[in-house]
Amino acid sequence: MSFLNAILRSVFDVALRPFRDLPPLVGLVVLSLLTAVGMLIVFKHTSDQRRLEAVKRAIHAALFEIRLFNDDLGAIFRAQIEILRHNLTYLRLSLIPMLWMIVPLALVIAQLQFYYGYEALKPGEPVLIKAETIPNGGEVLAELDAPKGVRIETPPVWLPSESEIAWRVVPEAAGEFELRIRVGNTTYTKTLQSGAGIVRRSPLRVKSGLLDQLLYPSEAPLPASAPVGPIAVRFQEGRIEIFGWNIHWMIVYFALSLVFAFLLRKPFKVTI
Repeated sequence: MSFLNAILRSVFDVALRPFRDLPPLVGLVVLSLLTAVGMLIVFKHTSDQRRLEAVKRAIHAALFEIRLFNDDLGAIFRAQIEILRHNLTYLRLSLIPMLWMIVPLALVIAQLQFYYGYEALKPGEPVLIKAETIPNGGEVLAELDAPKGVRIETPPVWLPSESEIAWRVVPEAAGEFELRIRVGNTTYTKTLQSGAGIVRRSPLRVKSGLLDQLLYPSEAPLPASAPVGPIAVRFQEGRIEIFGWNIHWMIVYFALSLVFAFLLRKPFKVTI
């Protein structure tokens, strides 16, 4: 999983670089269009298009029957049963292409979350850095080193109820910085992104468990044996503004993907 995530990080960094200084909606429109095209291609080649078309015709015929015999309760009831039966058949026929799409979509969404899912941290804005660790005799083992451009505002604060150590830091300029947490003779790093733009922001560097890497692929995982981790940066949740409404990016992404898929289904000759 670590190797796959490393490849995907490089691919998305390059693919989204042209949209770095543009409004978030621009990049999401392009990504949704590409997703819709990919979904149509997969759906076309993994589904039984002839049977889907036949099922849709049968549903339309049953609907027409309801309108034609609207004064015959028996006919209406039979037509409704037929609609239900054909809808179940349609769902069954759609299941295989959906299974083909679910894993790639999950990987894409996991990556996009770290470009569109978090608010930019402004230079001069304080932020908390937290790391799970283990005290020794009541003393905190971890120490934080920050590069030039990041100021450490507070000494380490040990939170025994959560087994965490926390610092408050302030990035003094825009850019990506590498924080270093020292535990004994070993150093573990954590990226900190400051400044606007569509860039990969990493709120959490996790250990090398499969589920954690699937949910937080934005950085290489910490070793499973590390005495510290996960290491967290408290970013605020990001939103996309559309006509004055602040909407979660994933809703925008899925809505646009479905609209594009619906509009392009005839040019691509796909029955959905």
